[in-house]
Amino acid sequence: MTNFADLTTIAVGGPIASFIEPTSRVGVIEAVEDADAKGLPLCVIGGGSNMLVADTPFDGVVVRDARHAVSVLDEAAPAENDEKIVHVNAEAGCNWDDFVDYCVGLGLEGVEGLSGIPGTVGASVVQNIGAYGQEVASSVESVEVWDRKDKQTKELTNQELHFGYRMSALKASMYSAPATPAADFFPTPRYVVLSVTFALHHSATGVVGYGQLAKALGVEVGERMSTTDIRNAVLNVRASKGMLEDSHRYLTEAMRGTKKSELVAIAHNAQRTQAGNDEPDYNRHSCGSFFMNPILPKEQAAKLPEDAPRFSATLPDGTPGVKTSAAWLIDHAGFHKGYKTSENATAGLSTMHTLALTNRGGASAADIVKLAKTVQDGVERAYGIRLVPEPVVIGMSLK
Repeated sequence: MTNFADLTTIAVGGPIASFIEPTSRVGVIEAVEDADAKGLPLCVIGGGSNMLVADTPFDGVVVRDARHAVSVLDEAAPAENDEKIVHVNAEAGCNWDDFVDYCVGLGLEGVEGLSGIPGTVGASVVQNIGAYGQEVASSVESVEVWDRKDKQTKELTNQELHFGYRMSALKASMYSAPATPAADFFPTPRYVVLSVTFALHHSATGVVGYGQLAKALGVEVGERMSTTDIRNAVLNVRASKGMLEDSHRYLTEAMRGTKKSELVAIAHNAQRTQAGNDEPDYNRHSCGSFFMNPILPKEQAAKLPEDAPRFSATLPDGTPGVKTSAAWLIDHAGFHKGYKTSENATAGLSTMHTLALTNRGGASAADIVKLAKTVQDGVERAYGIRLVPEPVVIGMSLK
């Protein structure tokens, strides 16, 4: 029997009653529709990187799209607003970093800053992944979905997806409020992603849009660099913070074949070189960034310490707000890199990044939740802000 611990980057989670890997578009739809028709709990999983699942059995159906195809839709790059745009379609099950590598190799700009983010193309648009000055929303033209409510396929445009900070209409359909599941569809959106069409710039250079990345490249923010150089720099920066997935997971039976073997080999060699050994890296056994950066009303942000990071942002109601750093709040509330609730705890903050909650070897989902709640409570006591978890939390409560 397959366990969620076999499928997730944080390596926790209980046994799965039914695990299905469709190899066709129709197969994905049929698997989803069959589970819904029987009233079974349904979890459509990508790379397992943005989820935390209970240790108890999941008495439903888990569907992992086994389709990985990527195709260029334009014979020649058409001009849009005096820029050459290339449309690329990727099936939902395609490994995200495989897709980025493919696009950079074709001389396409728009997703290079998102290198190294674990997961799949389908999950990327649900979460609206972002890093180092880019968000996937800026490159998505449309998404083909299966509508579980209306029982039909639909093509949703970028505008219809209502992208926001780590949010989309797809993700919103799972929740009635932040971190509060909606009974009708959770833990899978109403709209199941089948494929995504991207509009990318035909250019071998990209804009360096983030200070840390610019420093790594030795340039100023806003300068253009080779997309290959940007991709490599992003991977190096992520590795330095333990924010890449552990390449060992792709050597397991449950994950083998879900990522290109040549990229697995490159990642494995890089990880071994960085660590100086061939052991698993527990700093990489995480869900990535566990908490979202809070977006606050200006009045609340004004109460933060003077040295707290502040960035312009938009509140859910459309009014101007202020985004601050969850990592800063965690650290300044007394939870530093490597923090654990006890000396022998098997869950702890990464020793390289306070925003990553990690499985230090043998942790359970309950251990991760205990750590997360400890951090949430501490930050709330210190600053009056309740951090919202970024992963999908299944079978447990974490608000």
